[in-house]
Amino acid sequence: MINHMTDRIYLYPVIIRIWHILNALFILALIITGANMYATGSGYEFMNFKISVKIHDVFGILLTANYALFIIANFKTGNIRHYLYKSKGFIQQMIRQFLYYTIGIFKNANHPFPVTVERKFNPLQQFSYVIIMFLIVPFLILTGWAYLFPTILFDKILGMTGIRANDVIHVLSGYLCTLFLFIHLYFCTIGDTFTSNFISMITGWHKVH
Repeated sequence: MINHMTDRIYLYPVIIRIWHILNALFILALIITGANMYATGSGYEFMNFKISVKIHDVFGILLTANYALFIIANFKTGNIRHYLYKSKGFIQQMIRQFLYYTIGIFKNANHPFPVTVERKFNPLQQFSYVIIMFLIVPFLILTGWAYLFPTILFDKILGMTGIRANDVIHVLSGYLCTLFLFIHLYFCTIGDTFTSNFISMITGWHKVH
């Protein structure tokens, strides 16, 4: 949908915006409680370990439900098409986008892949979103659920040695999600104005140039 009077395009349906806001809150809660559990015994924890575990579990379950909403909403609204990219020339396109972020943006160069109704994400966004949402987050969720039912997975299927592998995958996935969150927030600030991308996620409308 395009509003020709204001040069804005409607990019984010309500269900996608609700998911996005909830996902940010749930991930933030998991990062905080996860960091507190990791810091237990160091003197830097700010919450009782058992309480942080319970809160972490609750938000992990909520994240799982929200991820299911993400999958359903993307297919229902057709938004999934924005995550699909053609392999031909894609690496070259990512290089162009990378050069824009590292050089061109500081020279006020034109964006090589401006946002349109047909193309919501630039090549680097497509690549990173696919990796995080269809690979890293599923690993994070699956290993998180494994902690909720350890006697089933570790004792009866993998043996106790599976706990360490699960720990490594879960913590690494958490670190990568945290890193992605901070990078994502930074790139949200380099829109038309410092707050324009955040406002777009609230209203659904994106200003085009």
